Amino acid sequence: MQHLIEELQWRGMIQDIMPGTREQLEKEMTTAYIGFDPTADSLHIGSLVPIMLLVHLQRAGHKPIALVGGATGMVGDPSGKSEERNLLSEEVLNHNVDCLKAQLERFLDFDPARKNAAEMANNYDWFRKISFLDFIRDVGKHITVNYMMAKDSVKKRLEGESGMSFTEFTYQLVQGYDYYWLFNNRNCKLQMGGSDQWGNIVTGTELIRRKCGGEAYAFTCPLIKKSDGTKFGKTESGNIWLDAAKTSPYQFYQFWLNANDSDAEEWIKIFSFLDEETIKTLIREHKLDASKRILQRTLAKETTVFVHGEAEYSKALETTEKLFANQHAPAENLSEADLESIEGIVSCEYDAGKINNGVDIISLLTETAIFPSKGEARKMIQNGGISINRNKIDQVQYIVNSSLLLHHKFLLVQKGRKNYYLVKAV
Repeated sequence: MQHLIEELQWRGMIQDIMPGTREQLEKEMTTAYIGFDPTADSLHIGSLVPIMLLVHLQRAGHKPIALVGGATGMVGDPSGKSEERNLLSEEVLNHNVDCLKAQLERFLDFDPARKNAAEMANNYDWFRKISFLDFIRDVGKHITVNYMMAKDSVKKRLEGESGMSFTEFTYQLVQGYDYYWLFNNRNCKLQMGGSDQWGNIVTGTELIRRKCGGEAYAFTCPLIKKSDGTKFGKTESGNIWLDAAKTSPYQFYQFWLNANDSDAEEWIKIFSFLDEETIKTLIREHKLDASKRILQRTLAKETTVFVHGEAEYSKALETTEKLFANQHAPAENLSEADLESIEGIVSCEYDAGKINNGVDIISLLTETAIFPSKGEARKMIQNGGISINRNKIDQVQYIVNSSLLLHHKFLLVQKGRKNYYLVKAV
């Protein structure tokens, strides 16, 4: 067995750890699980941390279980939330669970020939068989209200204006029972998760101890933050998803490429499998000449290949080079084939007749859905954040006409520093 805990510690991926966890991992192949919340039909890059934990676990010779919360998704986890979330229908949840399973199978090795083959689990499979009375009798009596009230996730919500429903209050019991069930039925002795899950995880170990006298273990990783204080994984256009249909490989690549130096130095340890010496060398080289952005380029490559594969990484790199390699060169230098083959940027069609007659820039930006409102489009133009064919637009009354069309059919619109749109006149 590789020394998993040491590996994760130098990467900055361990925050809380239960006594005896290291000894358990060194003693034998250990089955461990992480839960994934099916509130959407795709995981996002916030989910990459637990995915990386499971991959590290399997590479170290242990057995990973990816639990998709078909049942807990119906309840709602209050951890880190300030408000009650909307509950999804069973039909939507089932669809989301299926999508998440398909994604997770891309990252873990489920080959049954492996002794430590990964497994999937859905907690709806056992919760659908349990009645409410059975649950409060067999589970609820083992955990006191005092114990549940002491959890930070509960205290913060109770102290807030919105309070907490009974539904969300019981969440830690439901998650605790997941661990108890997996302990008894899958010999699972370790649960991992984000640091906001520590209270829920410990409830599981306590339930195992009180119900059957078993020993179970846990550790959590820190929640990823950006050094500028903004939320990790959020951009102007929303979440960075792992589904290529929601966030193209080019957009995914750009997110990592645009990390600042301090974030890139931390993230390359967490989101790549490069060894410690390689990463230390990269950091040294980067500090000698930060303008080369060695860390960001390596980070963007490693994450994009891991999530989308070598072929999509190559396309993302090609698109980046076409759009950014020589931004001062006229857009007219891009051939029709170049524009047609640009992968990953948003493409849309627009009425050629309107362009031929001349259309004001704000109408074009809103009617192509580049902006949701005229007010936002106007503000971005006034702030110097809009270019057409690499020429900055500084007048809100600017008229777009057919003389601007590249190869008589395209407009290359840039919004902000890195969001590109290809408008095709039809």
